[in-house]
Amino acid sequence: MKKLIIVLFFLALVSPVFAQNNSNDEEGNPNVYYANVPVEKIYLAGTGYVVQYRMSTSQIGTIGIPYSWFTDAASTAELVRLPKGPNWPNMSIFYKDGNFSHIRLYVHGHKSHQTWGVTPQGADVSRYFPEDKDSFNFKF
Repeated sequence: MKKLIIVLFFLALVSPVFAQNNSNDEEGNPNVYYANVPVEKIYLAGTGYVVQYRMSTSQIGTIGIPYSWFTDAASTAELVRLPKGPNWPNMSIFYKDGNFSHIRLYVHGHKSHQTWGVTPQGADVSRYFPEDKDSFNFKF
């Protein structure tokens, strides 16, 4: 029994030496960063969500996030429902190696909240939606 404990202890000490290093820079830090912005209004449209957010210049920016991006856990976009309380919706845009990676939209669970809206019927919102993931243009 003592030998087994000693072997397990030795393995626990030595195993981190063989851990895989997946970093992309010299210091061991991944090249991933994000921008987090408060959301003013989320509109339901025929092809996706039209999101109005507050930019760093106190202006309102508008982007479209297609419904097709919300497919599974490892998809391009994720919709996270906020718990009940005074939390205000926000949006996090993630970049990896300088390119757009994915987006998280934190929203109120009830669509009756003041931050939810519906686009008027017949409104052309296609200019807000990217043609593909590579053309997603987010302005801070």
